[in-house]
Amino acid sequence: MTLRARLHRQLHIGSWPNGKLTGLNVFVVWVILAALLVGIVATEPAIRLPYQDEILIAEFIFGLVFLLEYAGRIFAAPEREGPGSPWQKRWRFIFSPIGLIDLVVVVVSLAPFFVANAAVLRVIRLLRIVSIMKFSRFSAAMREIGAALRERSYDLLVCATLALVLVLLGAAGLYWVEGDLQPKQFGSIPRALWWAVITLTTVGYGDAYPVTALGRLIGPAVAIGGVLLVALPTGIVAAAFSDAMQRRREAMARALEEMEGAGLE
Repeated sequence: MTLRARLHRQLHIGSWPNGKLTGLNVFVVWVILAALLVGIVATEPAIRLPYQDEILIAEFIFGLVFLLEYAGRIFAAPEREGPGSPWQKRWRFIFSPIGLIDLVVVVVSLAPFFVANAAVLRVIRLLRIVSIMKFSRFSAAMREIGAALRERSYDLLVCATLALVLVLLGAAGLYWVEGDLQPKQFGSIPRALWWAVITLTTVGYGDAYPVTALGRLIGPAVAIGGVLLVALPTGIVAAAFSDAMQRRREAMARALEEMEGAGLE
């Protein structure tokens, strides 16, 4: 097997027949996580200022690794099946979604040397992990979960509609009861919506709250309704996940039985 074919196996196919990531892609995932950790820590002035040179060296090494990986993908692209000359296949990879993600990651990795305060851009490296996981068993599992969620989309839509109705009723109620007393917080339904959403999600920042007896009855009603509505989609998603995993186990069992049957024949 040529070097280009090995790189194609490691980078473009990305996983072995059993669905596990290749060694090179596992290494890239760890480099991405390390680069992300360094980028996060570097936003703390107490760490960034004393270790500025070390952080820049680490960023340079990460950028070099991503650049070499990107170059390796371009080099190995002609090994992909399909029509076209080697350079046509390379250009096809460069302008593909995964190729564009790779290019963005390389640019972001080198950004600290040209752009001040590029910490936020470093988070984009997470997209690279998503593109790598596309090659592994993670992708098949996500397809199963996505299919299960699509089957429960009507149930989730009903929950979202109930939440919207509860939010609007709570906002309208506080506007009617306390709009004159607290015009800054509840002087209009759009203003009261902030309180209703925060209360429904049980966050409760405390920057807006009812002061009348009737308002304090509406507040707990919205809060309790929020707790109940959060439980509903959680159960729906959990059931969808369970169904997806059950179908996956059944499919794997059938495939194993077929392989055993073919071996007996």
